[in-house]
Amino acid sequence: MNNPTEISTQTFQSVFGALPEVTASAPGRVNLLGEHTDYQGGFVLPTAIPQRATVQLRRNGTVRHQLRSVQLAQTLVTAVGDVGENFAPYLTGCFALSGIHDGLDALIDSDVPSGGLSSSAALEVATLRALRDLYHLPLSDVELALRGVQVEHEFVGVMCGVMDQMASSLADTRTLLLIDTRSLERRAVPLPTGSEVLVLDSGVPRRLAESGYNERRAQVEEASRLLGVPELRDVHDIGQLDILPPLLLRRARHVVSENARVLESLDADAAGFGKLMNASHASLRDDYQVSHPQVDNLVALLQADDAVYGARMTGAGFGGAVVALVREGTASDVAGRVLPAYEAATGVHGSQVVP
Repeated sequence: MNNPTEISTQTFQSVFGALPEVTASAPGRVNLLGEHTDYQGGFVLPTAIPQRATVQLRRNGTVRHQLRSVQLAQTLVTAVGDVGENFAPYLTGCFALSGIHDGLDALIDSDVPSGGLSSSAALEVATLRALRDLYHLPLSDVELALRGVQVEHEFVGVMCGVMDQMASSLADTRTLLLIDTRSLERRAVPLPTGSEVLVLDSGVPRRLAESGYNERRAQVEEASRLLGVPELRDVHDIGQLDILPPLLLRRARHVVSENARVLESLDADAAGFGKLMNASHASLRDDYQVSHPQVDNLVALLQADDAVYGARMTGAGFGGAVVALVREGTASDVAGRVLPAYEAATGVHGSQVVP
């Protein structure tokens, strides 16, 4: 009973009265640099986290899907071809885009925290991996990731870029994954020598993340149009942005400077990488305006700690997680110092996510 796969199998059988045909999983991710650039052809530098979403499937011989979330203790039933509500679109979108006409029983079991760590992308990639195994679909890992993006656009209603699904499908927990989100070329990049990653949950639920995300995307697309470039990836001189209205200038300045930070980080030592993370947070807070006062407080506490090279918000923003690059072997000690100070200052209880 201590084997997670055994526990999940028994849970599936207790819910649906049969064993699953396939089981697949995918990790969440944390992004160290390259935030809000992937829908403008930019560069990103995520890594996978240990927490994963697991999806089990079986064909049930009916014309309806039964979708069970272990964490929510909730079962949703949708007709084949319907999108459904709540968490259903993340699965039914995968079913529809994969051309599945069978009724399916699905059990979702995920320990990926919500709020900046790509829990939705992990669910989509896990579902698509399970479908690939069940129906022998000829999907590469990249094609699978792109299908997950399509699910977000067409079924969930979030006009995300490609980073989250690419990281969930292709990254590992040992290295960073540099992704050129225009060409989809990628390569593994080691962490700076003598460093490790610390991820803290701010304890602030993300608010306005979806609507704010879509609004920011529309703003930088308008900036690209006014500049006469396909994407802000094609702007290499901040001075080119001076023709833009003030709000669009700030939005575009974040994207252009963030791309430069990712490329600069590839040759940086831990201290230099940390400074780039600090600059990234300031840009996200001031130019892109997607941070949150409590998140800013937590970042400031991390940045002031002697064992921290740099820290920033991560993910879509408006709450959620914070990532820090810290001296190797100190992550738990840093969390032990910073989290109590954060709670004392804000009244909000945060928690350590990674490592």
